[in-house]
Amino acid sequence: MKIDFKQKLEKRKERDWCRRIRAAIVLEAATLLALLVLLISENGVPSGQAVTVTGDGYIKWVDFNVSYEALCKAYTYDVESYEQKIHLDWIELLAYVAAKNGGDFDSGAVRELGKIAEQITGGETTMEEATKDLKYYPYYKEAYTAVLGGLVGEYEIQETEGGPYVKKYGLKGFSPVAKGFEYSDDDDFGVSREYGYRRQHLGHDMMGQIGSPVVAVESGYVEAIGWNQYGGWRIGIRSFDGKRYYYYAHLRQNYPYQENLKQGDTVTAGEVIGYMGHTGYSSKENVNNIDSVHLHFGLQLIFDESQKEGNNEIWVDCYNLTRFLYKNRSEVYKVEGSKEWKRKLDMREVEANAIKSKEIESEETE
Repeated sequence: MKIDFKQKLEKRKERDWCRRIRAAIVLEAATLLALLVLLISENGVPSGQAVTVTGDGYIKWVDFNVSYEALCKAYTYDVESYEQKIHLDWIELLAYVAAKNGGDFDSGAVRELGKIAEQITGGETTMEEATKDLKYYPYYKEAYTAVLGGLVGEYEIQETEGGPYVKKYGLKGFSPVAKGFEYSDDDDFGVSREYGYRRQHLGHDMMGQIGSPVVAVESGYVEAIGWNQYGGWRIGIRSFDGKRYYYYAHLRQNYPYQENLKQGDTVTAGEVIGYMGHTGYSSKENVNNIDSVHLHFGLQLIFDESQKEGNNEIWVDCYNLTRFLYKNRSEVYKVEGSKEWKRKLDMREVEANAIKSKEIESEETE
């Protein structure tokens, strides 16, 4: 999709305006949090305890501005300190920097990460001690845990096809597009869309080729599958903790999904779930009304079920997140004589494996 300089400038202006509005909302929410933390502290609860933002008891908005460089650095500290005497939690590191800088991640953010990491591993301080006077730390920790909570941890994966499973710790979330299928993208979150009605683009577009395998970023349940007037053939996957709803839209005409995939199924991170296309913008099913072939990838945060649909939805900018997830791309192979692609190296997670085992047992007893 060709965009000239004037169009890019207009996109940037519109995106900056949207971010200023969101920043104002976050500031207001953070102020409410500070008052709540103060009230709780006076009643004997430590001010560093993670609490929610409003009187309704849950966070109303998250402006996820963490840079790609900060994500990479915090992740490296986490993985390299795993099983060490002091394990650095990457989400806590990022929340610390956000609390100190009002959610901004400028060029000094990585230095800030390095400084606090050295102080903690060197025994000069602890995260509790370093954050006790940071009023907004509980908010950022809860918010960033909602965004990143399912992406790093322990898992088992095959290192060779059909080989034994090896236990590992690290990035267990995957890029939404399978390895070997390249795409182009830009930070297009918040720009306008006009089909149906004027609205903001609350996702991230990844431009590629028809049929490129789309994979599950995180393990979870298939919560939605089928036709949507705006998203075309789409899949919605909910994380096991219920905090994240991953939205994959504009899937391929005629053959959008992995064979037999249905609502309620459990999927494992890195598993092929569908195929890139350009369906949507039509009340009639199976129509290609999108100009360019791409995956619309969205991430919605849910702190309360009332936020799932309606005016209180929280969608976050996934541009830097997808850049980060590019580090881990699921390798796939073509199933001979079919339109299907499958992952080459199987992965197991404790929770996903247990749930799938129960599903198999249930099917066998029916």
